[in-house]
Amino acid sequence: MSQNLINKYIWIIDTLTKNKRLTKDQFNTLWRRSELSGGDPMPDRTFYHYRRSIEEIFNLEIKCDRAGRYYLNLPNTGRSHALMNWLLDSMAVSSAINENQPGDERIEIEDVPSAREYLPLVLEAIRDSVKLCFTYAGFSRSRAETKIMFQPYFLKRYKQRWYMIGLKEKGESIRTYALDRVKEMQLIREEFEKPGSITLEEMFGNIVGVTTSKAPVRIVKLKTTPIQAKYFRALPLHPSQTEETHDNYSIFTYKLQLNYELAHEILSLGDAVKVLEPKELELMVVNQLKDALKQYEV
Repeated sequence: MSQNLINKYIWIIDTLTKNKRLTKDQFNTLWRRSELSGGDPMPDRTFYHYRRSIEEIFNLEIKCDRAGRYYLNLPNTGRSHALMNWLLDSMAVSSAINENQPGDERIEIEDVPSAREYLPLVLEAIRDSVKLCFTYAGFSRSRAETKIMFQPYFLKRYKQRWYMIGLKEKGESIRTYALDRVKEMQLIREEFEKPGSITLEEMFGNIVGVTTSKAPVRIVKLKTTPIQAKYFRALPLHPSQTEETHDNYSIFTYKLQLNYELAHEILSLGDAVKVLEPKELELMVVNQLKDALKQYEV
């Protein structure tokens, strides 16, 4: 699957979101104006295949009403809305930069590891439920692991990196792999069946980050400064977030499983945040602070 094909999917989603409902003629009028069309209308057969791929890959259904108008039937879930918003934001930013280039010296872009080389391949494997074989250079290994046979179930984006989650056949364990650490990858046209009991919500619904945990869900309480409270209101740490406001501080409450990323996120906020509950999380943060301080002791 090429990047150009993904751009077409995003264009269709964006167009139906903006225009609500369109007949095929109205759709083709807008399509011919786009740079992706080459000035030609979209054949009915191509439109049908694009609709099916959008539904399979992004879980976004395009339906047709009795008047022959097409519309986006978006499931009423937070994850679906978040995915659609990310798709539309990506399309909008790309289009704005391409159409209004003020020069390289006027735009500063953060240089982060890119997964665009393998992301289309992983999307295709997830859509068709076929296996992947790849080489992985994990940070904790001195040598890259080769010929990993993998059944990809899900994709997750965290801190500008893409991660694929699925079954590593050797050892039959559920694993998470960062795409920017993949060195070689190929599609294996061997189908697999994803267990219906495994869902993203089940695996990451009570998690901050990408490190899954078998720990029980805990009530986490964080005390923050008034300034940090504004940041949490604008960009919640987790969807379960609730706030209790006071004169000089706020207390944010979450339902979370404890893991490395949660402790690391709290540490990155310095003295703007204090862990109130649970004690285990407080000790995780305190111990990491003590270990960091040892680096500076003479």
